[in-house]
Amino acid sequence: MSDPDGYTRDESEAQRLDRNFNEQLQELRIAQAGVQILFAFLLTIPFQQRFTTLTDLQRDIYVVTLVSIAISTLVFMTPVAMHRMLFREGLKDFVVRHTDTLIGTGLLFLVVGIIGGVVLVLDVLLSHTTALWIGGGLTLLAIALWLVLPLTQRRRRRREDAAP
Repeated sequence: MSDPDGYTRDESEAQRLDRNFNEQLQELRIAQAGVQILFAFLLTIPFQQRFTTLTDLQRDIYVVTLVSIAISTLVFMTPVAMHRMLFREGLKDFVVRHTDTLIGTGLLFLVVGIIGGVVLVLDVLLSHTTALWIGGGLTLLAIALWLVLPLTQRRRRRREDAAP
């Protein structure tokens, strides 16, 4: 349950930017660990003997999954590169604003990679139909947890704030 009076801080703009960037970096640390493990795993798959037995569809799923995770990795590392390039340039507001967008973009490619990886493994282990059904279920779960849940809370908060 959220605070009925809202959560506020008494801080300067510079303090807010520093706090926001630190919070964003914590989010990136959590996401990056999973992305790195999944990326490393995906990079080793073509060197396995069974890779040559994949169907064209399974290879397509693999390629989409691999590229999605590669994009996610690059996007999640961009705030660090931006910060390094813009350090002491007085552009923390730019870095924080764009890091917010980059995290959302990285999460989008991450969820494609996660679901693609699961669908690929299940397609090899079980069947194409089962893999797609489970992939569809995971997609719905990701949408519910990563999108619908936060958006409903945001909408509720805005309605409460608008009420007299």
